[in-house]
Amino acid sequence: MNHTELVTLKGGAQVSKLGLGTAQLGGLFSSVDDSEGQALIDTAVAQGIRYFDTAPHYGKGTSEKRLGKYLSRYPRNSWVLSSKVGRLLVPTEKEDDSFFLDADNSVERLNDYSESGIRRSFEDSLERMGVDSIEIVYIHDPDDFADEAIHQAYPALEKLRSEGLIKSIGLGMNYNEIPTRMINETDVDVIMNAGRYTLLDQSAADELFPAALRKGVSIVSVGVFNSGVLANPNPNSHYFYEPAPAFIIERALEFQNALQEFGVSLQQAAIQFPTRHEAVKCVVVGCRSSESLLENIKNFDAPISAEAWAKVDEIIARHRKEDAK
Repeated sequence: MNHTELVTLKGGAQVSKLGLGTAQLGGLFSSVDDSEGQALIDTAVAQGIRYFDTAPHYGKGTSEKRLGKYLSRYPRNSWVLSSKVGRLLVPTEKEDDSFFLDADNSVERLNDYSESGIRRSFEDSLERMGVDSIEIVYIHDPDDFADEAIHQAYPALEKLRSEGLIKSIGLGMNYNEIPTRMINETDVDVIMNAGRYTLLDQSAADELFPAALRKGVSIVSVGVFNSGVLANPNPNSHYFYEPAPAFIIERALEFQNALQEFGVSLQQAAIQFPTRHEAVKCVVVGCRSSESLLENIKNFDAPISAEAWAKVDEIIARHRKEDAK
């Protein structure tokens, strides 16, 4: 595996096989100061990371503002950007943010998947990041707005694409059903699949990935550690943003113990696993520090033998059989 390998997504955006997610630049769970943030982006660029993902949701605009500033010291054609639409940031005097500690609490999030809302969201992101185009734009988490996403948000992004302001139209979610609908009912380019093709959950391979392969849609895999349980399984681990059930922790430890026989760490297998499916074009991971990013790069590039993957497949097959009972 080589994290710097360039792959072309549907729509034409060329990204590194490993990309950097920047929710942490919004202060996700703990604050990040400017020097730490700039050092993270400098390290990523120096290490050949070409693809950077953000969203208005991350710190209510803070991640976008910081990422735009940090990347501005590098030539615009040396990095590829994605952000998201579907949440407007509107003035407020009432909201704090307990998840993003560096959030801009002068605004609050407002779901809006209408054509006018999508264009406004996109234009606001351009302004926050100080750019005049964004290569990939994802419709963000339309969990309760599937029809609006398909019939209003998607056509709005088509117009932006026709104007040359974006290359690839995407959808980013933690679930499979709406992205599968989006593939079947539109000409979407990219699906950002969060946590549904990992060592612990392969549900995206049932319908979503086959649909993507049929229509040439690119999959970007995120959430590869399932909220942390595949990074460090312990009684305090999280799985899909909630405390991990005991059986999930047991399964993560089972993978960890089995892989030790092959000299492979759980983190190495977790970060590389999605790339084994032909639908997956790249993996995006969120990092808080340069040290964390370098560790993820090392794990992504580490050699894993066919024998180790065979053991992984054996364990997964057994788990799926157990779950089917």
